[in-house]
Amino acid sequence: MNGSSSSSGIAPTRFRELFRHHAGGVVVVTVDAGSGPVGFTATSFTSISLDPPLAAFAIGAHASAWPHVRTAPTAVVHLLAPQDGDLATQFATSGIDRFAPPTRWRRLPTGEPVLEHRGSWLHGRIVERRPIGDHHLVVLAVETVQLGSTDTALVYHGGAYHAVGGNA
Repeated sequence: MNGSSSSSGIAPTRFRELFRHHAGGVVVVTVDAGSGPVGFTATSFTSISLDPPLAAFAIGAHASAWPHVRTAPTAVVHLLAPQDGDLATQFATSGIDRFAPPTRWRRLPTGEPVLEHRGSWLHGRIVERRPIGDHHLVVLAVETVQLGSTDTALVYHGGAYHAVGGNA
């Protein structure tokens, strides 16, 4: 086994290695809990229900954005297009102002930060936060959907970003 084992007997490094073989769609989640915009890159985004429309993402319990997500009433999830690789990198980098230039963003009429990018996004009300392992599962009741100008997506596989769909 690689690294030390978790309580399950599976080493965290081995588990991470397994998921490097699974492509995950790349999103940036943004919130504002009242102290300014916060965001992070994730590959844990999924739809849960069509009726009512529910989606979810996971965030690490020790992530710098977690205290903001824990208290934010709403979130915006940006589905990234291949041209948005710089955004994915920017929002995955710790210790920086992720909303500083060259990041282009604006506020929705309801106050949430939304990124200017080619991909699609959704806005939702956070209806559940559940601790699961070393992460928190966050469930959104989707209230707004904005379709992007591309039919391609950015995915993460094998430790790198890749384009899929359309003419990618």
